[in-house]
Amino acid sequence: MFGSARLLRLVPAVAPAARQLSVGVALRTAPTTPRKSNLVREAEPDEAMTELIRNFLEPAQFYQALKNIGIDFFTGVPDSLLKDFCAYVTANAPKDRHVITANEGSAIALASGHYMATKKWPLVYLQNSGIGNTVNPIMSLAHPEVYRVPMLLMVGWRGEPGKKDEPQHVVQGEGTPALLASLGVPFQVLPDYIEGAEKALQTAKKHLQISQGPYALLVKRQTFVKYKLIAPKPKFTLNREGALRELIPLFHDKDVIVGTTGMLSRELFEERVRLGHGHEKDFLTVGSMGHAGNIGLGVALAKPSRRVIVLDGDGAVLMHMGNLATIAAHGGPNFKHIVINNEAHDSVGGQPTLCGNGIFSLRRIAEGCGYRKVFYASTPEEIKAVYPEFMDTPGPVMLEIMVNQGGHRKNLGRPTRSPIQNKEDFMEFLDRV
Repeated sequence: MFGSARLLRLVPAVAPAARQLSVGVALRTAPTTPRKSNLVREAEPDEAMTELIRNFLEPAQFYQALKNIGIDFFTGVPDSLLKDFCAYVTANAPKDRHVITANEGSAIALASGHYMATKKWPLVYLQNSGIGNTVNPIMSLAHPEVYRVPMLLMVGWRGEPGKKDEPQHVVQGEGTPALLASLGVPFQVLPDYIEGAEKALQTAKKHLQISQGPYALLVKRQTFVKYKLIAPKPKFTLNREGALRELIPLFHDKDVIVGTTGMLSRELFEERVRLGHGHEKDFLTVGSMGHAGNIGLGVALAKPSRRVIVLDGDGAVLMHMGNLATIAAHGGPNFKHIVINNEAHDSVGGQPTLCGNGIFSLRRIAEGCGYRKVFYASTPEEIKAVYPEFMDTPGPVMLEIMVNQGGHRKNLGRPTRSPIQNKEDFMEFLDRV
């Protein structure tokens, strides 16, 4: 039923019912040499007769399999379930054959341009939570009934039914097949062994040739062998959690905090626990990447007497950077925007964002959008020195804090309050004044 595991065939063979067993034993990678059967293999002499093998795709093999059907251009937004493959592409694809975009819709558009210029199919990778960003360019650009632009979508299936995950991912996961179907995008699950993956790519190839539209591969958890990028040498004093530890004691008791998605909100929650604080002051944006700023703006406009502090990340700001113009045009003196910039998609594998390319300047962009003033810090001393002026300056204002990527704790937990509990606590806090 599932492609997540293969059963070793015993000699003599086991009963047919046992061959249907599916388990997830993450002990070692499966052999990479082709075999006649996609379901079973003979036990090696030195193996236990009842051993079960958990398969994983080698990123290098899958990369080559894509090239074998003519796909050599990659674009998208990194995802935690695709991080090993994305890391391999980042490390091995030519620079002009791989573009990490600000959001998933932009990747669909870029892929469309590539196809029209080269007549070659591109691959767009994304998390299923990013399908929403692709709806317009799929329906009005790539769809077979509009411009007929064939492309392969590689979608990380967070919240896959039957797997434990966070509430926002469970909702997304359950709705993913129906959402793709409503977009007219056929799909299949990517098998976790190379023979099956190659067959899936052949099916995709036929669709791309005949239907001339997008085709999707859904990627389950732990499909790929681990592949990590070499972490860059530290350039700054702090990591993201270190910056939060400097900031939180500076907040006023009545300050309203909106935290962005990813590790930042998880670290904010745990730091509140460590300090013995409550959680009602903090709205933790567990999903909705790139929208924390506008959530904060909505609160700030409705509560002009309350100071609203948005804790953001560079990848999130990039995803919907037009929001900076909206905030600058409509935000009042009470709007304070803090961007902790580690120049990476740190929560999903450490792939670089444009903020680290040596050209991009978030501070100049914020000023160009109309932020009243933009501040900078990268050390504990600079944060403490600049924070009073940052708070005293009428907003919208921004403080960019440069930190090193990586370094989040392996034992970092998740909020123990549900999203609904968090929202209700937060709303009650807003009503106090």
